[in-house]
Amino acid sequence: MDTAAGIAEQDRDWMRQALVLARRAAEAGEVPVGAVLVRGAEVIGEGWNQPIGASDPTAHAEIIALRVAAARIGNYRLVDSTLYVTLEPCPMCAGAMVHSRVARVVYGAADPRAGAAGTVFELLRSTVLNHRAEVAGGVLAEECGALLRAFFRARRFLPTPINAG
Repeated sequence: MDTAAGIAEQDRDWMRQALVLARRAAEAGEVPVGAVLVRGAEVIGEGWNQPIGASDPTAHAEIIALRVAAARIGNYRLVDSTLYVTLEPCPMCAGAMVHSRVARVVYGAADPRAGAAGTVFELLRSTVLNHRAEVAGGVLAEECGALLRAFFRARRFLPTPINAG
């Protein structure tokens, strides 16, 4: 898998796993974002959005995956790891990736409102910070974006309850 095509296929495979987790978030009524953290060929952490269910504004898919991985390996520094996430990370998540020394971030859909991997902000490759990550965006972007669009479309068009009061 050392060819460019092999690496791209590997990225798509891991992103498909992140999409499974994103669907889990959607089933729970959360914004459908999933994340898988890989080192070598091993998953060391995974997560899906849970801020509503956990009553925790930091319970983004990426943060959960980072926490699981750090606990699993017994170190907050997650060097030589790649984080796959279905939506471009926000500034909070990108900051956590910088602090944890994630080597590479691969995302699906760009976030035109809060993307911190180059769309709105450039935190992951900033020369001002003490660590930089390699970034690859657009992996299975259409499928990742379609899942998000369907989720928000369904939320906008849900019938509102009528008070019988």
